[in-house]
Amino acid sequence: MTDVDFKKAIADAGIPTTEAGLKAAWEKEVVAQGAKVANTSAYSPFWRVMTALVTKPVLWLLDFLCLTVLPNFFVKTAVDAWLDTLAWAMNVERKGATKAKGKLLFTRASADGPLELEKGVTVQSAPINGHVYQLKTTAAATFLDGQLQLEIPVEAKESGSGYNLAPGYYAILPEPIPGIVQVTNAANWLASPGADQEPNDQLRLRVRNQFSAVNQWHTDAVYRAMISAFPGVRPDGVYFEHGAPRGPGSANAYVLFDAGVPADSYLQEINAHIRDLGNHGHGDDLLAMIMPETPASIHLSLWPRPNMTTDQVQQLEAEVTLFVRAAFRESTPRDYQPTLTYPQSRFSFSQLGTELHEQFPGIESLRFTPGDDLISGLTIPRIADLAVVVK
Repeated sequence: MTDVDFKKAIADAGIPTTEAGLKAAWEKEVVAQGAKVANTSAYSPFWRVMTALVTKPVLWLLDFLCLTVLPNFFVKTAVDAWLDTLAWAMNVERKGATKAKGKLLFTRASADGPLELEKGVTVQSAPINGHVYQLKTTAAATFLDGQLQLEIPVEAKESGSGYNLAPGYYAILPEPIPGIVQVTNAANWLASPGADQEPNDQLRLRVRNQFSAVNQWHTDAVYRAMISAFPGVRPDGVYFEHGAPRGPGSANAYVLFDAGVPADSYLQEINAHIRDLGNHGHGDDLLAMIMPETPASIHLSLWPRPNMTTDQVQQLEAEVTLFVRAAFRESTPRDYQPTLTYPQSRFSFSQLGTELHEQFPGIESLRFTPGDDLISGLTIPRIADLAVVVK
């Protein structure tokens, strides 16, 4: 659970933490009290009673103290309800789970006449490492005469960040609708990102940040606290640009999202929140924006093992494609766990190749073209086009 050895700290303070140590302490105390025990072997009825009534309960208490109580006294090692209590002391609350909300683009075969769609139409993604994500429409909609496409509001069927998929992932109607030939989540489809209940590591970061934010002056920590309080925003996903990028007294806060990037309206909510609280940036003006993107064209040549069937090769190609896209933040770590792209870092294709070999035993060899590392500043690499070619 932690790299801090609390049991060692107790032992260093001279408190016995093992059965042998406790037995030696009891023997020493018996002598100190002037008592005499002739039989101190493991088979002695007296020492068996001492072990049962004293030594074992003390060991239980020591384990509870070292593994539960002491670790949960500190933000670094506290978990769950204990961490919630420490966060409460800093006026920070764990963020709850939310459902992704947005709009899907429906296209019909002919623009002639009206076409009505009922509320509750389900649209889903293809399986991503066995997970299928489903959205449902939240309102009835009608194509007017002459209207070929229509955006319809949708909501995830369940809470969680896994539903924040990149454009193009939601394209399957499990129950076909007569007249509808295509449905997709277009660019900026996500109005409000879904989120899991805030995990301990992220809550820990927000609590640590709050120590620097208590002054409530125009500092990074204050704005990080405000921005990361929104669902779908990680405390370590807010990057600041100083030096008056938009004129004297200005600063930018770039927000990095794990998967699908929400629409501009979501950033407008964040900026409105900052203004409504009377904060105007590092002295005058701070603006929260989506992390700028650097497009990357990727070509992956793939050699499967020779004993694979045609269906297995096709499945491998599809899964490898999703894995590479996951590395570029098109889906969340719930599905695949490759090394992700980050701002101000180096993204290694050789590392990605190693992870592909570890994830998919059916790969005999692979090669990225170009295979040069991606070096990013205050930008995030995103896939412009990806070609996975089976050799």
